[in-house]
Amino acid sequence: MVLSSILSKSSLSICLKNFVCVTSTTTKGSIRSRHTRALPSTVLSKIFGSNKGKPFGKDVTAGSDLQKAVNFVSPCLREELLCKTSEPVRDCCHKVSIVGAGMVGVAVANALLFQRITSHIAIVDAFPKKLEGEGMDYCHCSGLIGDPKIEYDTDFCITSNSKVIVICAGVRPLKGESRLNLVQRNTEILKNIIPPLANYSPNGVFVIISNPVDILAWVTWKLSGFPVQQVIGSGTHLDSSRFRYMIGNRLGIAPSSVGAFMIGEHGDSMVPLWSGVNVAGVQFRDIIPNIGLETDDEKWYEIAQQVVKFGPMVRCLKGYSNTAIGLSAVDIIIAILRNTQAIIPVSTLVQGHHDVCHDIFLSLPCSIGENGITNIIRMHITEYEKKLFQSSANIVYNTQKDINIKS
Repeated sequence: MVLSSILSKSSLSICLKNFVCVTSTTTKGSIRSRHTRALPSTVLSKIFGSNKGKPFGKDVTAGSDLQKAVNFVSPCLREELLCKTSEPVRDCCHKVSIVGAGMVGVAVANALLFQRITSHIAIVDAFPKKLEGEGMDYCHCSGLIGDPKIEYDTDFCITSNSKVIVICAGVRPLKGESRLNLVQRNTEILKNIIPPLANYSPNGVFVIISNPVDILAWVTWKLSGFPVQQVIGSGTHLDSSRFRYMIGNRLGIAPSSVGAFMIGEHGDSMVPLWSGVNVAGVQFRDIIPNIGLETDDEKWYEIAQQVVKFGPMVRCLKGYSNTAIGLSAVDIIIAILRNTQAIIPVSTLVQGHHDVCHDIFLSLPCSIGENGITNIIRMHITEYEKKLFQSSANIVYNTQKDINIKS
């Protein structure tokens, strides 16, 4: 979701705290809400008892005294058609809630629904018209994408019992503004939304996409009171995908066949791990010992420099970036919902790793399952890469230490 930059702190707080329901009874009915009352006796059973006898039609009763005596009331189609045997499950075990119906939130919803990863999503946004338009659009095509349950509202109550809560809410960076400059503005938004979300889904896993993602993941952890493994920042997962793409494109092979990671901050100080780049187990540094350094005659280091610029470049060209980040976020969600223990570079608490002493979130390769992060990989990196990682940690901490997360 992109909240208008013209909203003041006070008006934003009022907007978020005083939500109003935008989905009518008719709309909620269109997303498979059920009546809960018992099936009543029909008019026919009152007249004929348990044995209805001959079919009841206009040819049978036309002009008869019975027709004149009975003031026939048309039965409810739903109650006549459906004989309930049990109560439907309100929230399925793989429910995903998306906070923010902006371009990124829509990209996440598209990836989840079109790939049929979950059959239950809930979308929350502070702007009713935009939210209702997006929600209706999904509901109208639900029969074409596996009949998922789709909910949308300005009230956080629809996120209850979520397995994953995706945070896309935030303000856009201004022209020339870095991710780190966004931090206090977006922290104010999280103060209003994280506590109620945590209360509604105490066993859920937060996946943070809003920027600056490393600091906002840390803020979410502090505000939610969740165990650290239940808060995951999307981190450098997309950056690592871009890194693999550039290497594969230069070699003429599939990006998925390249093993490569970016770690550290999701931002200008991210660290390319050239020491671990490989194809089919063949380490690049065994062929070019100084690969990734400025002394490399083939200038492979230029690829990492391009990766850092790709996010701003995409936003400059199309006005926003959403498709790639939506898919990379859903890759993390899949690991949670399916308990795959996939290794993904995501933002987590790195205190104690690679001699980082600060209480901060940065990206390292982690295994992810249904309870969130289960392991952090102990990377064997060079001293040069270690220094770059520590420098990245210092940049994030120097901004984070001035944040006020108290209400």
